[in-house]
Amino acid sequence: MLFRSKRVSAAAADEIVIDISEEFGIRKLHFGGDDTQSAMRVSDPEELVLAYTRCLFGFLLFIEPPREALLIGLGGGSIAKWIHARLPETRLSCVELHPQVIAVARSMFALPPDDERLAVLAGDGAAHVAKLADGATDLIIMDAYSATGIAPPLASAEFFATCRDKLSDNGVLAVNLWGSDKRFSTYCERLSEVFDGRLLCLPARQKGNVMAFAFRRGQNSPQWERLAERASRLEAQYGLEFPEFVADLARLNPHNDRRLFV
Repeated sequence: MLFRSKRVSAAAADEIVIDISEEFGIRKLHFGGDDTQSAMRVSDPEELVLAYTRCLFGFLLFIEPPREALLIGLGGGSIAKWIHARLPETRLSCVELHPQVIAVARSMFALPPDDERLAVLAGDGAAHVAKLADGATDLIIMDAYSATGIAPPLASAEFFATCRDKLSDNGVLAVNLWGSDKRFSTYCERLSEVFDGRLLCLPARQKGNVMAFAFRRGQNSPQWERLAERASRLEAQYGLEFPEFVADLARLNPHNDRRLFV
């Protein structure tokens, strides 16, 4: 049975409308339209239902689980829940612009309460990043989408440069992009310029999402054989399709038959 909740907020000052649907055991979060912002299997709230949320963790092919991580844009909390459950050494801060999104994530999408490894804050993501100390975090995830796309302040060269400066020596900025967005190439060019070409794009096999990984330092152009070995270990450990991620990296990134260039 498909249902939509009453809208959580439609006030002009909030600039967001939240709808929730549920069908075949999958609960979905929508921001004022049919596009799915987040999805949860009610019987397994920590499962990463959407392909792009699984692709995000492709960064683990290159770096160890982060000690400090920042997520900009909470949605239903799928990414935050998985990190909290599966990366016990990671301390995660989440910054979400709309307090009502946080309330819905906690009341309807099983986002756990704050503890020593999870802090969820209502606020502006760009302002939060600007206040961090240089080198303060190992991972920044940018997943702040509205019904109309990425907010411009979160996709500017200046913001990407600020993120770069806040990353630790082997840190990574992960940005959720839409491959069909007319600004997709512009965003990738900005990231590549700010990070001196240390950029990889991993397309999701569901819909049109592309995860862009921008690295603070080069990754020594890893051999495909080594990436495949690491992918097998990660798949066994985390249950995500890391071997597929390795295969898909060849679709959008410079490489030869032996190495991925980054």
